[in-house]
Amino acid sequence: MQTAYLTHLTSLKHEMGPDHPECSARVQAIEDQLISSGLMPYLAYYDAPQATRRQLLSVHTEAYVDSVFAKAPQTEGLVFLDSDGDTAMNLHTLDAALHAAGAAVKAVDLVMEGKAENAFCNIRPPGHHAKRDAASGFCIFNNVAIAALHAIEHHGMERVAILDFDVHHGDGTEDIFHKDSRVMLCSTFRHPYYPYCGAGSGNDHIINVPLAAGANGEDFREAVAQYWLPALEEFKPQLLLISAGFDAHREDDMGGLALREADYVWVTEQIKLLAGRCASHRIVSVLEGGYALSALGRSVAAHIKVLSGL
Repeated sequence: MQTAYLTHLTSLKHEMGPDHPECSARVQAIEDQLISSGLMPYLAYYDAPQATRRQLLSVHTEAYVDSVFAKAPQTEGLVFLDSDGDTAMNLHTLDAALHAAGAAVKAVDLVMEGKAENAFCNIRPPGHHAKRDAASGFCIFNNVAIAALHAIEHHGMERVAILDFDVHHGDGTEDIFHKDSRVMLCSTFRHPYYPYCGAGSGNDHIINVPLAAGANGEDFREAVAQYWLPALEEFKPQLLLISAGFDAHREDDMGGLALREADYVWVTEQIKLLAGRCASHRIVSVLEGGYALSALGRSVAAHIKVLSGL
């Protein structure tokens, strides 16, 4: 089966102001690299649908969802959703955010229904900082969390794992699942660093592994091998979701870690092996961070090449 590739044109229309690092060029950089590397023809392309209100409410409070819809601009200009000024909406943002969450849901449907072995969602805005009741860190709806709850509530999964290798801790995802043992979150992240939490908040199903500034691929691989993999083997997830942030790459000035494409290849190989043993090969990968455009494109292409077995 081909790897499913999900995206939507609205991801290119969501903008949060000039020079904002979370920009539409990220999506295009990935597509350009997939085309130039010859990978794109081997992927099964899907237009992402919108997430439904019910799907959003599986993760977010009704008051928060209503507030996002109410604040969505109807004309040109920006509306900020957080006090830090990091997360803004323009005229197209609500549509983009709904399609971003919908991509993750559709990807789960595809792998659960046997129409794809795995999937990659090239979407924005990202999601792993979005909490039950608040936008944060460029994120509006928590795409991967919505996908996890959809797998549980719609497809009857009892154990779902989320693997987050973004340079920033997925505090929103932890906020949502901290007391829900049906979902295991495994997260590596630079610490201390935004969002300045996670190092001491893990439990039996939240496996947080902080990395010091400057940590390289060897440090990352040791963290995954020592902490993620044993916990995942014991948990035996029936579906693996990836919060795929590539801002830990050594070329990403916003990250401060030193991973290379080879490290993303290695961790994707480990995830595929685990999925083969526990989850009938089912993997859904959802884009999070990554702001050095060339490194982002190359890293995602390497990641997808492993997913697709090419």
